Amino acid sequence: MTNYIVPQNVAISDSGFLFQPATGESYTLNEIGKLIFKMLQSNSSGEQIIEKVCEEYDAEAKSVERDLEDFITQLKHYSLLKLS
Repeated sequence: MTNYIVPQNVAISDSGFLFQPATGESYTLNEIGKLIFKMLQSNSSGEQIIEKVCEEYDAEAKSVERDLEDFITQLKHYSLLKLS
């Protein structure tokens, strides 16, 4: 099972504004991105995230799974998430 680690110095605001102090970069997340990121911060599994997004947004699990994989890839690329 993959564990997701959000670096402690990465901050997210209630409005979905992400800040990476190590690089000085900032990013804006939409509502779904904000939900996913907060779930990653609370150590939720990929399965839990998919279930929650499907429930909240009446989405198809396969579609959410693909989108989650893409989102995680982007977060890793910008040093906003690590895998263990």
